[in-house]
Parts: sequence; structure tokens; C-alpha cells
Amino acid sequence: MPSLKFPGFPEGRTRVTPIPEAFFRELLPTIQDPGELRVTLIAFDLLSRKEAGFRYLRRQDFFGHPAWGDGETEALDRALGQAVEHGILLEAEVELDRGPEALFFLNTPRGRAAAQGVRAGDWTPSGDPAAPVELPGERPNIFQLYEDNLGPLTPILADELREAEQTYPAGWIEDAVRIAVDNNARKWSYVRAILENWRVRGKDDREDRGDSEKARRRYLKGS
Repeated sequence: MPSLKFPGFPEGRTRVTPIPEAFFRELLPTIQDPGELRVTLIAFDLLSRKEAGFRYLRRQDFFGHPAWGDGETEALDRALGQAVEHGILLEAEVELDRGPEALFFLNTPRGRAAAQGVRAGDWTPSGDPAAPVELPGERPNIFQLYEDNLGPLTPILADELREAEQTYPAGWIEDAVRIAVDNNARKWSYVRAILENWRVRGKDDREDRGDSEKARRRYLKGS
């Protein structure tokens, strides 16, 4: 019989799944059911692999994950129900040609907005069997921009992003995030330093390199 002992994580760079700090501090101590915990971790993993801004999961997505067995249908429904009741996942139902189908969103600002849009009927068939619905005219907002490029969003950061969206042009924020990614400085403090510098001095695309270096120094000093 092969050993069930985990051989260890591989050497070198490997893909990681981002999990918000609030999960460990607020949710994990309250989750009692192993199925709910497994569903939650699978959801983090699957959603982190989706590139579309309108990200959601369906029941079959969980069955396709190696951490959930194909024959555990009742257990999956029970675990999903617990995660929804607990407020970890949000559920919204759509009526497709083949009948109603439940979509599951992570309870983040972007997930709440998407689930609300689906419940309001603001969606269209996509023609993609793997992702059958989409929000028409969806444009990346500042929350999506942050999560897609910098990392998981926390409530405190969400407030800062809302304030930044009211303060700076959308193009500035997108450019500043791009500079942060290019410099492997995926921190909001780095982006904020660039934006503040542009606000004081004015934005000149020719000086982006200098702005990124100033932001790096301010970030390292903890500004």
C-alpha cells in the first residue's frame, strides 16, 4: 500500500492561493464542519484561477477539484448551504435554457455587487459552457483592479480604494497599479505613493520611472 504521508512541498517557486487574513482571524475559529471548511478552501483556490472579472463558481466546479470526490453530492450541497448561511459564499440563481442554476460568489465587495446584479436580472448568456453567464458591459472597477493585480481585498482597504476612486482619475490608478506590478511591489502603499506624487507634481507619462523609484523609497521607509 502506498504511503499516505505528504512528501513535502516542492522546491522552487510554486503557485500560491491567496486567502484573506479575515478568514484565519474571523472565520476559521467558527467553522465546525469539515465539509464547509473544505468547500471554502476549494472556493478560494478555484476563484483565484479564474481570469474573468465576473468570477463565480457552480456545483460542478467543486466536483472537478481534486479535493472533492465525484460521489459526494449530498455532502457538497450540505457544505455549500453551510458556507452560504455562514456568509462565506453568496448564492444567486439564474434561469438557463436547461433550467435554473445556482452561482456562488465569494462574499467580497466585488462578489456582493456581482451577486446583486445577477439577482436583479442584469446578466446575459455568454455562450461559454464553462462560464454560462456574464454581466453586460462589465468594466474592471477599482476593486477588481486591486484583486487581480495586488491581492485579496480587506474591508479597510476597500474604504481606501473607494476614497482613491473619488480622488484620482481611473486612468491614473490603472497606470499606478501597472507600475507597481512591473516593479514587483504589489502593495497599495506603493500605488498610493505614486498617486500622491502625481497629485502634487502632476502626471507626466515620461516620468513614470522616476515616480516608481520615489514610491519604492517611500514604501521601504514605511510612508
